[in-house]
Amino acid sequence: MKIKLLAIGKTDDKNLQTLIETYQNRLKHYVNFEIEIIPDLKKVKNLSETQQKEKEGDFILKKLNPTDVLILLDEKGKEFRSVTFSEYLQKKMNAGIKQLVLVIGGPYGFSEEVYKKSQGKISLSKMTFSHQMIRLFIVEQIYRAFTILKNEPYHHE
Repeated sequence: MKIKLLAIGKTDDKNLQTLIETYQNRLKHYVNFEIEIIPDLKKVKNLSETQQKEKEGDFILKKLNPTDVLILLDEKGKEFRSVTFSEYLQKKMNAGIKQLVLVIGGPYGFSEEVYKKSQGKISLSKMTFSHQMIRLFIVEQIYRAFTILKNEPYHHE
């Protein structure tokens, strides 16, 4: 199974980008993983929140293959402990999924079309974090999940 993280807009903070790349490189030993950035929309001042979500949603949906399993990182999603998240990923791999696509939306969330296409939602916390920090958190949690599945000494209960 391949895992793709889709995110709107580049990571501006070089420190965060360095940490994301650290975990991205570690993940190469476990899974085919990539991060794909959808550029920020231009001229958003003229758009309503709904219009912005719809435009971002169009870009997200164009990045998907018909067989992709789309999971949204969403504040209303299911929360996991790290061990149960690793089990969730294992179930996805066992199901023979070709590509799991995790998406971090724009500042206002996702369009209705993206919600309709998705096959699940995950929340990393009840707290709100910047979208740039969420990139680091999800990449680290994917790495942690694979070390748990391989019984490696990264995660401690």
